[in-house]
Amino acid sequence: MDLLLWRWSTAVQLTSLLMVAAFFVALARSSSRAEVKWWVMAWGANAAALSVTVFYWFAQPAMFGPAVSAYAALKLAFVLWLLQGVWAVAHPGTVLLSQKTVVTTVLTYGLVGGLLIPSISALGVVQHLVMGVLLLGAALARGREWRRIAWLTSGLILRGGLSLLEAAAYWIDIDGSGLFQSGLRDQARWFLSASSSFDAGIEWFLALGCVLSVSERAQRELVATNRFLLLAQDNLRRLADRDPLTALDNRRTLPDVFRAVQPAGAAVLFLDLDRFKQINDLHGHTVGDRSLVRFADAVRESFRPTDAVVRYGGDEFVVVAQSMDEASARARIANLRARLAEGELHIVFSCGLSLLPPGGSPEMALQEADRAMYELKERA
Repeated sequence: MDLLLWRWSTAVQLTSLLMVAAFFVALARSSSRAEVKWWVMAWGANAAALSVTVFYWFAQPAMFGPAVSAYAALKLAFVLWLLQGVWAVAHPGTVLLSQKTVVTTVLTYGLVGGLLIPSISALGVVQHLVMGVLLLGAALARGREWRRIAWLTSGLILRGGLSLLEAAAYWIDIDGSGLFQSGLRDQARWFLSASSSFDAGIEWFLALGCVLSVSERAQRELVATNRFLLLAQDNLRRLADRDPLTALDNRRTLPDVFRAVQPAGAAVLFLDLDRFKQINDLHGHTVGDRSLVRFADAVRESFRPTDAVVRYGGDEFVVVAQSMDEASARARIANLRARLAEGELHIVFSCGLSLLPPGGSPEMALQEADRAMYELKERA
């Protein structure tokens, strides 16, 4: 009865593992993540290890040593590759063990096991003890990043804990000291007969933890990428709204400026350099650019820090001064003319002024200031 139960339980686990392995193979086709690649290898090794058990049903006892070597090596490979994937999730871009180290360790472990392990029960003690210690040790030694993969950590704890229970059951089964009662030994044997079914259930939980950790990491990366793109978009918007020569905002910002000042009203000034083409023609575009920069700096210094100074286009500038009356605006324009009269290159300009009443139309105020500026320029 125990043998039939053990074989049925093993067949259930093998079927389950083949499904899990196939799932991770399919997942790897749509994901190039390092942890997924490790887990494809891990679950494939686990399914192969159980296939060795099924093979041994038909080949015993002649193939005991090779079967033990293959089973032990594949089971250890499963654990190490599983932990490689867990490490890749918690520490992206790094590896826990080199592939050479893993392969050497697995082959050595399998060879030694095939030579020294005398029975299936002894193999159960050794193999499940090693698995339990490695899985529980990895889960309990997790760093801060491992808190992000709670489901996967829980799966490691459950699988490691079950492995230690199975190791204890195998030990009870082979103990010849008389320490354990026959009833306990019978219970241990029944548990071992059905243990593959328990393994299958917990390994599905562990596989779910793997999938959820991949999903959670992908979500975090998407959030980080989205945040980066939003910052890049803001930077590009600032660059698009900034005049590279004068470092003033350009006309794209005027709608936002007017929306901000419209409730309280503002003075709107339209400024245009006089004879700017002559400066370029006589002195060159470099001097023309310096004139624009000097003019922009002078306008900025003549008005309040809260007033918006905008390069409207070419040699045209707009100032929007919230809650400023006409007298104050004209006084600042006079101060600006005095600033520009100094220096080796005399800069003159025409200025039109309009007042935007609270709740008034910004377009009309800007047009009125523009018209006033051109009327002044024509009279000059």
